[in-house]
Amino acid sequence: MDYPFGEPPESGGVVEIAPDIIWTRMPLPFSLKHINLYMLRDGEGWAVLDTGLSTSMVRDIWTEFRANGLSGLPITKIIVTHYHPDHFGLAGWLHQDTGAPLYMSHGEYFAGRMLSLGAQKDVPETVLSFYRAAGFPDIAIEAMKEHGYANFSKVVSPVPESFHRLREGDSLAVGARHWQIVMGNGHSPEHACLYDAEAKILISGDQLLPRITSNISVYPTEPEANPLQDWLDSLAKLMTLPEDCLVLPAHNEPFYGLRQRADQIARGHLRSLQRLSSSCEEPKSAVESFPFLFKRKLEGFDFILAAGEALAHHHFLVNVGVAERTTSGGVNRFRTIAPFDPATVWPTSDDGNKR
Repeated sequence: MDYPFGEPPESGGVVEIAPDIIWTRMPLPFSLKHINLYMLRDGEGWAVLDTGLSTSMVRDIWTEFRANGLSGLPITKIIVTHYHPDHFGLAGWLHQDTGAPLYMSHGEYFAGRMLSLGAQKDVPETVLSFYRAAGFPDIAIEAMKEHGYANFSKVVSPVPESFHRLREGDSLAVGARHWQIVMGNGHSPEHACLYDAEAKILISGDQLLPRITSNISVYPTEPEANPLQDWLDSLAKLMTLPEDCLVLPAHNEPFYGLRQRADQIARGHLRSLQRLSSSCEEPKSAVESFPFLFKRKLEGFDFILAAGEALAHHHFLVNVGVAERTTSGGVNRFRTIAPFDPATVWPTSDDGNKR
């Protein structure tokens, strides 16, 4: 793994990645602290790649960045990799202020639009039932009720009424560059990565991060999903790109080592699956599985994310015939019924490249 650009920019600062590509960051009130945004020169202006959260602080940084970092040049396109608020949050605000069109995949646009319009004070009973079935104790359910159900719309500006659709294999012209759209799944419904084959540059969003791994979760909206399979399939697709590709991720720093990192991430999930299958001779709920999947203490929103990720691993094992699900007292538990062989899921050669 090689990180060629040294220290990252400050919030609203600028680092030149390549001709007509600059890197800036916006702050996040989470453990991640920042999200990376990339600006792509587009004729007499700039295309924006992801936007940051909709907060007054980030809007103020954006205002200064447009005047100084972008030299007052217009924003021509707003490209969003996926609907999560740190990426999508200010797309509507920028669109309203500049008139620049929004580019997203179909699945991501409508997921974000649905959540933005679906704000309500009380947590739906279907959501509470989903987390009870995952093994949430009563105290966690009460905390969820107290927290409310309108949090997405609090950090996402009003969604534009229309968008330009990004599809797998599309070529998106931005200035002199042509970006191939490479779709990923698992972390979100239809995550768009952008790949410049001539320059060997991949804007990976959250599909490939160098130092951390993206959350892979089952959610109440699709309670039978198998997102970990989608995620592994997406990693395998990315591994067909050149190893000397420069990867521009949404978090941490730009890096070289695409195939090595994709293989590391996949193998990390395989180790989690092995621990989980070994621990479930007696049935366990998602919450009861936490000690076998996570090292740190989990609280608040991290507890919810961990439940979704635990379910993703359980569902994967059920789908490959290694585990079965039973329900007792309204709680779903999973029991191992066959050995788990990682080589059937992610066979690799000696050099770490997917066969």
